[in-house]
Amino acid sequence: MPKPARSLLIKPASADCNLHCSYCFYHDRPGDPYSAGPLRRMSNTVLELLISQAMNLDPTSAVFGWQGGEPTLCGLPFFEQVVALQQRFGHPGQSVSNGLQTNALLIDQDWARFLRRYNFLVGVSLDGPAQWHDHFRIHEGGAPSHSRVMQAIGHLQRQGVAFNILSVVNRVTGSHGAEIYDWLVDQGFEYLQFIPCVEIDPASGQIAEFSVEPEQYGDFLCALFDRWFNGGRPEVSVRDFDAILAAYVGQEPGVCCYQEQCGAYLVVEYNGDLYPCDFYVQDSLLLGNITDLSLERAFASRALADFGRAKASPRHECQACAWLPLCHQGCPRFVGLAGNARHRLCRALQQFFAHSYAGFMQLANDILADTPASARRPAPVAPVGRNDPCPCGSGKKVKQCCANLRPPWLRLR
Repeated sequence: MPKPARSLLIKPASADCNLHCSYCFYHDRPGDPYSAGPLRRMSNTVLELLISQAMNLDPTSAVFGWQGGEPTLCGLPFFEQVVALQQRFGHPGQSVSNGLQTNALLIDQDWARFLRRYNFLVGVSLDGPAQWHDHFRIHEGGAPSHSRVMQAIGHLQRQGVAFNILSVVNRVTGSHGAEIYDWLVDQGFEYLQFIPCVEIDPASGQIAEFSVEPEQYGDFLCALFDRWFNGGRPEVSVRDFDAILAAYVGQEPGVCCYQEQCGAYLVVEYNGDLYPCDFYVQDSLLLGNITDLSLERAFASRALADFGRAKASPRHECQACAWLPLCHQGCPRFVGLAGNARHRLCRALQQFFAHSYAGFMQLANDILADTPASARRPAPVAPVGRNDPCPCGSGKKVKQCCANLRPPWLRLR
């Protein structure tokens, strides 16, 4: 298994934000020491220590992801200092990648010019057209945010900034997959991400009312795939679909939830605290602080390795599933919610994998046909018996279905 790139998810303003989205997982988040309290901003001391160490992790490349909360609350001068420090501590020929995930409310022409000049890749949070985006993505007083986000996107477009769209799939948007996809594409957006919203209500201990339902999410993914597949000619990038297609052709998926292990990145809080994942910012998983634990040592730590391996610990219901080699038991944060030991979105993923199988196989075969045989790697997949139900979801036995097609990832036991 190739060693994953070591990247950083940095929260220079911690959980602070200038929106008050109803579904935000920082609201009363149990065990998160950064979800409430006084104003937090990364100091110059921590920033310099962070940049100097990060630039030495790999003399050929460095990867920074700036998130929050809302990272632009730190102000443009803060990010000008980021770039200056990267230039100061960089190595000759070293490439530097900066990603900024933002609600875009503060993005103006000055911000857009800066982001273009230094080739930041910007992720803009946008849940579709106004009637669905503004249902949850609101200001603290309840005012909508959609029009300001679209105005900011206009600034990015006029300056030629590379950006993608991140949409949260919640109880409202989860019923409108095809419509939201069509609207985003009609706006000319070519790079899309969709993140399922599943949170626990801290008052009741049950799934929060704004969370997407498993059946609803399965339907959302299937509708989305049908639009994206486009008769075998996808015209835009959907991050999860790109990752799954990579698995079909034997490559490493670029999304952590589809990988065998966690632990490909570190979270750096505003004060230098280090954690293994943004969904596991908990006292029990604090790796240390950058002032006394270097990034190099944190990435090599046993605690991070143990966290990563925990994802691969076998769960009985997953081991018999034909789709295990694609989802690798899914993201651990969806397991054990509200007292249910099963992965919350398992049924949704099974529905989607069966629905999309034929389409992904067509795309994979097209790619493999153009790939020299010496460069091909078979995609990993659990072996199935000839009399087992076919993983494609047709309802037929394997021997009556895909065994005859011999897809490159099907192994018979």
